[in-house]
Amino acid sequence: MKISFHGAVKEVTGSSHLVTLDNGFSILLECGMFQGSEDDTDKKNREWGFDPSEVDCVILSHAHIDHIGRLPKLVKDGFKGNIYSTPATRSLALIMLLDSAKIQEYDQYYEEKRAAKKGEKPRFSEPLYDTTDVYTALSQFITINYDRWNVVNGQLSFLFRDAGHILGSASVQLKIRENGSEKTLGFTGDIGRPNRPILKDPVPMDPVDFLITEATYGDRSHDSPPNEYKKLHRIIERTCVKNEGKLIIPAFSLGRTQEIIYMLDQMENENILPKIPVFVDSPLSVNATRIFRLHPECYDQKLQDYIEFDPDPFGFNQLNYVTEVEGSKEINLVKGPCIIVSSAGMANAGRIRHHLANNIDKAENTVLFVGFCAVGTTGHYLKTEPETVTLFGEQKKVRARIISMDSFSAHADRDELLDYLKNQKEKCKKIFLVHAEESAAEAFSKTLIKKGFKNIILPEKGEAYLC
Repeated sequence: MKISFHGAVKEVTGSSHLVTLDNGFSILLECGMFQGSEDDTDKKNREWGFDPSEVDCVILSHAHIDHIGRLPKLVKDGFKGNIYSTPATRSLALIMLLDSAKIQEYDQYYEEKRAAKKGEKPRFSEPLYDTTDVYTALSQFITINYDRWNVVNGQLSFLFRDAGHILGSASVQLKIRENGSEKTLGFTGDIGRPNRPILKDPVPMDPVDFLITEATYGDRSHDSPPNEYKKLHRIIERTCVKNEGKLIIPAFSLGRTQEIIYMLDQMENENILPKIPVFVDSPLSVNATRIFRLHPECYDQKLQDYIEFDPDPFGFNQLNYVTEVEGSKEINLVKGPCIIVSSAGMANAGRIRHHLANNIDKAENTVLFVGFCAVGTTGHYLKTEPETVTLFGEQKKVRARIISMDSFSAHADRDELLDYLKNQKEKCKKIFLVHAEESAAEAFSKTLIKKGFKNIILPEKGEAYLC
């Protein structure tokens, strides 16, 4: 078999890895959307590097848009096969992809207005896909529970194991029968962290012959969870109580938002959360939270015990879920301190940009980033603590305090990755590092070699590797 890499190569977006068996049967692991600077991103998202009509099936690890975001385009461009995922991933894919289609429609509308105003041609002629393409893609899903081998055909079977990254996330183990022998290929997807709130801990894969693994934080360690909880509380106290300002949290609608709400819910129950309004301003976040409530089978034991005391860990008296545009606008009229959790987490799109535009120039406020921001996004730029930032064509002074808490990340750090992969050292013949900036991948490669792992490969985009 051969493996070619078409996204998340020396970067963290656009995950897409094509496995082609000797008989020509092909499996696409992920079909993610690229995120970053506009011109570069649009070009990448419209190109494949392979013929979608020749892909036989797709296997997904989880429902983040950088892992599933181009599925409707794949279908639109000729893919007819099955799309395999866990049940929770299928539930989340519906809202994530519909939201993506809606954003593209808005982007197209505003791009055409911008181009017409300047007498230029639009930079792109049409969205990648529309809602019809989304529903067509969703009709091709087949859901498989954790820890059950699924036979695709005489050459291929696969197993999902809980990856502990987001609701429904999974690693993928493939058994491949070729020329009278069996090979095993492992794909980690995105590896979660042990002892995180809400979800169960990641379950390691069995030893495999070949491995594709993420290395997002392969060059660093995160804060421990207790420090994270206390640090969030200190930030709230300083911003909202001492400075009487607003705490603005750009957060991914799926996973990160629910973690923050759950922590605030615990603070409320402990009577340490200030009596100020808390807004979750994102229709997608509201829908994702509803789906979290529908999949308690993914909860860890701590949350299962918690809901016996508090039946709704994603709701408390001061919490306001906002879906309508008018409600979002009214948040910016609120006088005094409040907490605003809004998407997108990288601040490259969505309602968060309006909240930043209204609050970034006020010194009493704080902007708290709680996850990874890809190069080229507004979030990545703000993390450098610049003097100014351009939002909606207007240059704003950055007077608000900028804080990053990577400990909120749902990605395993260097030591957690090593612990997850330790059982692969003896059997694994080749390890491919993906889903990491080049510097992080290089650092993790050196760490793996020091630990005794062999044949570590940082693949090149579009290159095929024999296994």
